[in-house]
Amino acid sequence: MALPYYVSPEQMMQDKAEYARKGIAKGKSIIVLEYADGMLLMAENPSASLNKISEIYDRIAFAGAGRYSEFENLRKAGIRYADMKGFAYDREDVTAKSLANAYSQTIGNVFSEAMKPLEVEILVVEVADGGLPNEVYRIAFDGSIGDEKGFAAIGGQAEELRLHLKDKYEAGLDQKAALRLATQALEAVSSAKVKPQSLEVAVLERSRIVRKFRRLSHNDLMAILTNTD
Repeated sequence: MALPYYVSPEQMMQDKAEYARKGIAKGKSIIVLEYADGMLLMAENPSASLNKISEIYDRIAFAGAGRYSEFENLRKAGIRYADMKGFAYDREDVTAKSLANAYSQTIGNVFSEAMKPLEVEILVVEVADGGLPNEVYRIAFDGSIGDEKGFAAIGGQAEELRLHLKDKYEAGLDQKAALRLATQALEAVSSAKVKPQSLEVAVLERSRIVRKFRRLSHNDLMAILTNTD
């Protein structure tokens, strides 16, 4: 009599992790940089309609890499969570930390309990007021959460981007310098020229009233990246 096929829990988790990593590795990369007056988010994304970077709440932005349908569902759930918490309590109670913890729990539960893990990696970014530190949280496919400082990267070439930024990043950059550094990092790891039309870029600007999120158009990027001043 043939014995039933047995897979140890450890092997099952390793297989899930490998499956998720392969899915995320197929996706384009996303960079977050802290600059003097806010936070910059840049993604390799030629699509004008399938956004990888979005506003979640007044001071909070979201970025997702991996399988689009999965991180889009997470984005929508994050907006509902933020709206309900802001309505039930106060808008100031909606923070990147609470949202990142909610995402961590959701993604971790799927990884532990479902046969197929989510093929996603996400960033939750908050720009702070009044001299408080900005916040960047990276949530991995297994729900593990990391608190990033200065810069962060997710997606297919995340590790190479982090190594590049570790050498080149300096605190206190202005917005133009941050844009150029992020673009140069993408070009360095891909060994190809990056066109503004292939980028999706947004900023969280500290000086804006209430809603800090603003998208940069391709014309804005062209003007900044081609200006040598």
